[in-house]
Amino acid sequence: MKRRGFILTGAAAVGGSCGYKVAGKANLVPKEILSIGIPPFANATTHYKLTEKLPMAITREFIARTKYQILPDANGADAVLRGSVSTVLAYPTVFDPTTGRAAGVQVQTILAVTLTQARNAAVIYTNPALDFRQRYEISTDPLAYFDESASAFDRLCRDVAASVVTAILENF
Repeated sequence: MKRRGFILTGAAAVGGSCGYKVAGKANLVPKEILSIGIPPFANATTHYKLTEKLPMAITREFIARTKYQILPDANGADAVLRGSVSTVLAYPTVFDPTTGRAAGVQVQTILAVTLTQARNAAVIYTNPALDFRQRYEISTDPLAYFDESASAFDRLCRDVAASVVTAILENF
């Protein structure tokens, strides 16, 4: 009986130190960072609203998940998150078999983000090629047409925000 207890205790000790951790609990941003500035993103595309929506979505995500003070620019921030949108593509993926018109569209966005410390410009996190995709449908009836592209871009911004904040906090 004692031997069985010893074996179970040993197994628990070895299994408990296997290096696994619960996702979403780490914060690998330096402790001295209390505020993060998120200025508007640079834009090399014709989708001008995306560079306004992305920083707002990332700001909301940081506020919801962390205790950092989020500022709209770099002034007075301990760290600055800069981003740039390099590509936005929208292309049909599904066609109506009777009319031949597009019935589904996929939007692809490629962007870069970098979080740096303000005092010494040390890079905390960077990813030069984030690739996000979102789909939406187009009505094949011209009388019932409702533009879903704005909703697709809103969903895309939420996906980007969740991914960027997770990557920064977990340092992936």
